[in-house]
Amino acid sequence: MRLLIILLLFTSGVYANKPDSVWMNQKFSMFIHWGLYSELGGVWDGQPVTRGYSEQIQAHAGIFGDWYAAVANRFIPLHWNADSVVALAKKAGMRSIVFTSKHHDGFCMYHSRYTDYNIVDATPFARDVMKELAEACCRQGMRFGVYFSLIDWHFPQAYPISSHNADPLTPEHYAFNRKQVTEIMTGYGKISEIWFDMGSLTPEQSRGLYDLVDSLQPDCMISGRLGNDCSDFSVMADNEYPDYKIGVPWQTAASFFEETWGYRSWQERGDPGKKADEKIRSLVKVVSRGGNYLLNIGPEGDGSVVPFEKDVLEKMGKWLKKYGEGIYGTQPNPFEDQYAWQDITVKGNRMYLFVDPSVALNSVCLNGLRGNIVSAFRIGGGDVAFAREKGEWRLYGQGHRPSDSPLEVICLELESGWQIEPLSPYAGERELMPLHAFPEYAYSSIDYYTGFQSTIAYNWVFKSRKTDVRPLIYYTGQEAGRKIRVGIDGQEREILLEGGKLAEKRNVKGVKWGNVYSKPSGSVFGSRPQIGVPIDTADGWAHIPGFVYGKRYEKTARERSSILVLQEIESDKKQVVPVEIGSGDGIQVYLNGNCLTAHISPRKATGDTELVLLPLEKGRNQLLLKVYNRFRKKSCYSILPVGVLNTYELSLPSYPLGSENWHRCRVRAADTPAKNSAMRLNNLRIKL
Repeated sequence: MRLLIILLLFTSGVYANKPDSVWMNQKFSMFIHWGLYSELGGVWDGQPVTRGYSEQIQAHAGIFGDWYAAVANRFIPLHWNADSVVALAKKAGMRSIVFTSKHHDGFCMYHSRYTDYNIVDATPFARDVMKELAEACCRQGMRFGVYFSLIDWHFPQAYPISSHNADPLTPEHYAFNRKQVTEIMTGYGKISEIWFDMGSLTPEQSRGLYDLVDSLQPDCMISGRLGNDCSDFSVMADNEYPDYKIGVPWQTAASFFEETWGYRSWQERGDPGKKADEKIRSLVKVVSRGGNYLLNIGPEGDGSVVPFEKDVLEKMGKWLKKYGEGIYGTQPNPFEDQYAWQDITVKGNRMYLFVDPSVALNSVCLNGLRGNIVSAFRIGGGDVAFAREKGEWRLYGQGHRPSDSPLEVICLELESGWQIEPLSPYAGERELMPLHAFPEYAYSSIDYYTGFQSTIAYNWVFKSRKTDVRPLIYYTGQEAGRKIRVGIDGQEREILLEGGKLAEKRNVKGVKWGNVYSKPSGSVFGSRPQIGVPIDTADGWAHIPGFVYGKRYEKTARERSSILVLQEIESDKKQVVPVEIGSGDGIQVYLNGNCLTAHISPRKATGDTELVLLPLEKGRNQLLLKVYNRFRKKSCYSILPVGVLNTYELSLPSYPLGSENWHRCRVRAADTPAKNSAMRLNNLRIKL
C-alpha cells in the first residue's frame, strides 16, 4: 500500500530516537490529578472557590502556606486502592497511567528523600501511594508514567506564587528538581513517560533535565512542557483538539470538566451517558489525527474514584470493546483534510469511518480514494451500500445512530494497492511555493504560554509522466548556509543552500506602502488573531502617523502579551516583494489572512530581524504582524521594505519518479535544534 498524503515522523536536531511507536499505539491513557488539594475538594473556609482549577486552590484562594500545609494532618485516604484504579483503567480500555508525583503546591505523593512535605512523612496515612500504583501497574501489565510540576510553591528558594505559573527556576530550585526527578527515575520501576508542567526554564535547564531523564531511563518519553522544545512528544494546550495534521508524536490531555482537573466536591456533573459520548468523540478526534488521548480523573480526598467518573470510564470501555478495532493499532486519516461528517482511521486495508448520526450516508464521499472497495459494513452488523460516482467513492443509505455509540462506525474493506490522490487546486503546479503546500506541523513549546503551531515540513504533489526530475531550488540570503532535506517520491537528500548562482536581481516597482496601524492582542502567543479578511481598520485600530520604515519601535508591554501591527500595501500587479521584519521574543506574519511564518526567538537578547517574501495580489494587500513579548519590559518591531530582490538558484541532483502520475515532494529543515522547532524556510521555491 502506498499513501501519497501521510504523516511522517522524524527526529531532527540532537534528541534521541525513542521507541515512540509503542508510546503512540497507546491511543488512550489515564491521567490522575490527586494530592493535598483533593482533601479540600475546591472549598476553603466553608466556601466554594470558583476561580481557577481546584488543584491550584492554594493560589486562587490566597491560602497561607502554613495553613495549606496543615491540611496534611487530615489527609488520610483510606479508600485508596491502587489495584482497583489500574483495573478501572484497563476496563476503560486505557493502556497507561500518568500519576501526579508532585503538583504546583509542592506536596509529593511519593516518599521523597529531599523534603518531608510528602504523603509518607507529613500525613497520618504514611504510605507511598505512587509506589503502590507503580507496582500495581507492573502486576497488571499497565504502563506507568509520572507528572512532575516544575514550579513548587512550597520550596523556600523557588519563585513565589504568581498569577501565571510560568515563573523561572532559581538555581537552587533547579538543583532540587533534578534531585527529585532522579529519585523518581531510579525508585519506581520502568517509567513510560514523564509529564513535566509549567515554569519558564532556560534552554540549559530544559536540556539538563532532558539529558538526566534520558540517561536514567532511555525509553522514557518526555513531554513538550519541559520547554525550549526539549521533548519527545508535543503536548497541546489543556483540552485542545487540533484540526491540523501533526508530524511528530503528540498528545492531548483532557479533563472531565474544563473548569478543573483536581476533585471539586460541588461540581455539577450531569448525565454520565452524555459525558461518555462527549469523551468518545474526543478520543476519536485525537486518534484520527494521529495523537494520544490522556483523560484525567480526580479522586476524592479519601482516595476513592468519583462514582460519576468511574461510570463514564466504564461506558467508554464498553464502547471500545465493541468499536476499538477502529482505534487501537490504527494510523490517522490519510486524506488531505478533515471531513465535516467526522473522522477516519486506517489499519492495513481497512478504513474506519466515524460518522455523525445526523449525517446522511449519501453525503459521505471519499474524494481522492483510488482503488476498489471490496465491502462496507457497520461495526456491530449491517452492510452499507457503496458505489463509484463520477470517479469518486460514495456511500448510500440513511445515517444510523447505534444505541450504544455517539457515532456510526463503518468499516471499509479495500483492495490491496489503494492510495489517496491529492485534490488540492495547486496539486498540478510545477513551481512549488510554501503558500501552496500541505504544511506538516508540530507544537513548539518554549513554555506553557509560549506554545504554538510550528511548521516543520512542506509537502507538495505534482503530476508528471517523466521517469525522473531535476529540481531547481530558489532561496534568498536569509536561507543561505541552511541545511535542508528534499525528498521526492520517498528518496530524500540533504542539501546545503550554498553556492547557488544569482537567478534574479529585480528592482521592486509598482508597490505603495500605505498606512500602518496597531492594536493590543491576547497574551498567549500561539492563538491565531481572530480577525476577518480584509481587516476593518475602523475596528479599534490606532493609526500610527509618520511611520518610519526601518525604525525599531518599542512599546512598554506586560509580560506574556502581544500587539498587532497592520501594514496596508497596494500593488499594481501580482508579484513577490521582499520586506525586512524586526521582532522581539516572537512573531507571527500573515499576508491577506495566510500565515507566512511563526516562530519564537528566545535566545535573541536584542530581538530578531528576517527577510520575508510577500506574494502580493494585484490591488489591496494587508500585512499583519502579531508581535509577542515574553518577559521583557518592552515589545519591539520594525518594518523595512527592501527595494531589490536577490534570489539564488541551486540545481539539485536528479530524482527518479515512481510509476504513478502523481508525485510527492517534501522539504524539511536539517538544522533545527529540535523536531518541534519551526523550520523558518518560508522563502523557498522549487521549480520542477
